[in-house]
Amino acid sequence: MTGSPFRPGEAPFTERTPRVVAARKLTRRAEREKTGRFLAEGVNAVTSALAHGTVHEVFVTEHAAATHPTLVASAPRVSPITDRAAASLSETVTPQGIIAVCSLVDRPLETVLTDARLVVVLVDVAEPGNAGTVIRVADAAGADAVILAGDTVDPHNGKSVRAAAGSLFQIPLARVREVPEVLATLRTAGLRTLAAHGYAATSLETVHFGDPVAWIFGNEAHGLPEEVLSAVDESVRIPLYGKAESLNLATAAAVCVYTAAMAVHR
Repeated sequence: MTGSPFRPGEAPFTERTPRVVAARKLTRRAEREKTGRFLAEGVNAVTSALAHGTVHEVFVTEHAAATHPTLVASAPRVSPITDRAAASLSETVTPQGIIAVCSLVDRPLETVLTDARLVVVLVDVAEPGNAGTVIRVADAAGADAVILAGDTVDPHNGKSVRAAAGSLFQIPLARVREVPEVLATLRTAGLRTLAAHGYAATSLETVHFGDPVAWIFGNEAHGLPEEVLSAVDESVRIPLYGKAESLNLATAAAVCVYTAAMAVHR
């Protein structure tokens, strides 16, 4: 596609246009699961979606189309929308005016572990911003996959997509309800399982990295359940040298994953 999607005499879609109404329903998890589609909002996410994902349609305001003509030209199908329609599709205070309808990105568990050397697992993580940030960390660290297990939030949630900043499309993801299945599959794939646990006897600074490893992180408030801690190869704590009692999930994940990544990529 070339040129602006805004044609003289043609009115852009409004918030009441059926395609916009249908897209707005994708802000709900049930609709995402039903249709196999979700919304990616903003320049970073849409750029990554077009490069690495399956994009069905891009909604764009006149201002966004004028600001990002190359991005708009690369989309397979572009629908001009009003500013109000963009606001109706957005879950942010200041919409960027560009939203893509994409296919869900998760894959079967076995397919994301082929030849994997560094994997990140989230168990029962509740905050979508944390999930998205950890996905971004895993991508930046060169991890091979992220697995969202148990009751972990949907990574296609709007807040998670924004926090991932495009990484959602760049690193293989799997969603698995049964945590024991995940642990068994990791073992079969030859990965050493390490659980991040604030009260573990083993400190991160003493851990030797060399073999393929899977880092496992738990719920923000409750951590990992005892059945997971007892099933992994080892529990590991991050040493705290100051007065803070703990690190938040995303920060802890960044420390642990990068510590392993530097050994894997050395």
